[in-house]
Amino acid sequence: MALKLKTKPGEHEQNNFENIFVVQNDPKSPIGEAFRTLRTNIKFSSLDQTIKTLLITSPAPEAGKSSVSINLALTIAQDKHKVILIDADLRKPTIHKIFQQDNQIGLTNILVEDKKTEEVIRKMSDVDPNFYFIPSGPIPPNPSELLGSNKMRGLLSELAEQADFVIFDSPPVIAVTDALVLATYVDGVILVLDFGEVTREAAIQAKQLLEKVKARILGAVLNKVDMEKEGKYYPYYYYYYYGDEKKKRK
Repeated sequence: MALKLKTKPGEHEQNNFENIFVVQNDPKSPIGEAFRTLRTNIKFSSLDQTIKTLLITSPAPEAGKSSVSINLALTIAQDKHKVILIDADLRKPTIHKIFQQDNQIGLTNILVEDKKTEEVIRKMSDVDPNFYFIPSGPIPPNPSELLGSNKMRGLLSELAEQADFVIFDSPPVIAVTDALVLATYVDGVILVLDFGEVTREAAIQAKQLLEKVKARILGAVLNKVDMEKEGKYYPYYYYYYYGDEKKKRK
């Protein structure tokens, strides 16, 4: 499945709730409806396996994956599900800036210093009572090794028991191996493609890299679409892809 969203390029750089939290501030907008549709399709993307853990990534930087991660998590929280959003970009973390939170303690402290989850996790009541957030924490010298550790696997299992959904915002899939490592743990991966900027070759390469590690790609989000401009030629619409994952893996 894939869908078109309209967001502003570079909006993840702004500490502006008005621009970032679209589904909260403008829930009846086409973007709000798009995220609710994405939420529904994630729920029904498989009849055999419940989707609880998700990875959001992109082929290259500046695709708006952090904005997509936040709005998807918020949409799920609004549906009365407990959701934990984790900034797993241990190289260039962004989400704590958007939330206007400090990043002194977070995921890396759990993995390196054996901090307890309850010491690190933050309940974002101002956003939604069902919304929880774990920042990246201090940037380590070995992100891929930490994300591929047994501690990370154990943490994922722990969080999956505590929440209805766990969402990881990760680095771009082509630039570094971090996203590929995490993709092997989670129930599904969503690829964010920035309209007019991502090349066909980059999108294909990202998909192939994920397939090589046997990641389960649920679909793609086409982001940064200027609907005022595009709407002159194309109506606002979604693309969906439904496929038998078992057949695709054979």
